[in-house]
Amino acid sequence: MPFSPFYFALLLVALGLLAVFVQIGALTLAFDKLGLSPHSATLLLFTSLLGSLINLPLFSVKAEGPSPPLPQPFRSLLRLPPMEFTGKTVVAINVGGCLVPLAFSVFLLRHNPLNLLMVISAVALVAMVCRLASRPVPGVGIGIPIFVAPLVAAMTSLIIDPENSAPLAYISGTLGVLIGADLSRLGDIRKMGAPFASIGGAGTFDGIFLSGIVAVLLT
Repeated sequence: MPFSPFYFALLLVALGLLAVFVQIGALTLAFDKLGLSPHSATLLLFTSLLGSLINLPLFSVKAEGPSPPLPQPFRSLLRLPPMEFTGKTVVAINVGGCLVPLAFSVFLLRHNPLNLLMVISAVALVAMVCRLASRPVPGVGIGIPIFVAPLVAAMTSLIIDPENSAPLAYISGTLGVLIGADLSRLGDIRKMGAPFASIGGAGTFDGIFLSGIVAVLLT
């Protein structure tokens, strides 16, 4: 018997709620591994979500137009802002997707017995892989497969420092993406024809923050 619209709507709602519960459970597990209390984890999430709406412009550079231009259907799918390319790219930093993860990484460094040489080694390895895996996307920005950094960060942390793998995975996953896929690719911005480039992504959970959280879950 075919589903009525009412039951189909209930099914969609149930699936949506299930996805939310799964995400909340995963985030709770990740923050517990990092030693955060429920109150601190909630504050970090709230700050990250709110900060993901804020991009702080840093500077602008002259850039070439995208070749070939990105088709309109892909622009809609990617939910890009309706900005026209005028020959310049504004480079900004996302608060929730970059500054908050950076501040949390500093917090983890100060409150965990991490060896600085091991941290530098892990970050360098993840950054190198992210550099190789990332690609300039004309008219959009820098693209990288979403699970590359978390997988490399998790494996590297488990090998280098198993006892402190969770905080090391978050730090290396966060800084590795920032250095390898963002900062080392600033020179490519001039050739992408993107009117706006945000370090840390357009939002929290699809940017650097997600790489750190997933890396922790994999340890």
